[in-house]
Amino acid sequence: MPPRWRLQLARFGAPAAFLLAATLAVLLVRSAISSGDGAEPVRTRRAVTTASVPPATTVAATTQPSPATTAVATEFYEIKEGDTLASVADQYGTTVEELLTLNPEVDPVSLTIGQRIRVQ
Repeated sequence: MPPRWRLQLARFGAPAAFLLAATLAVLLVRSAISSGDGAEPVRTRRAVTTASVPPATTVAATTQPSPATTAVATEFYEIKEGDTLASVADQYGTTVEELLTLNPEVDPVSLTIGQRIRVQ
């Protein structure tokens, strides 16, 4: 019978070696995909245009009261067992992307029961 340390080494070493090999394979494939032709990916910027406002021509301009703004009620939803962002989005007639915009701190793959997310 082999010594105990060899059995433990085989028990933990084989999975560790497999994970190391898989990680190296993923890194090599990712490297090959991202620089397939040796060139860096092209990054573009969007042009932002701003409208210029002409200066006021009258000195005694009357001030108009601003129109009343309608406040959108903020609504929250408490996550229940089995909920996903997709099911909550369907329930409130919105998209997962909109929920993620309203809740930037939420990790969509690790929702917890009782967690409150903003839906409006």
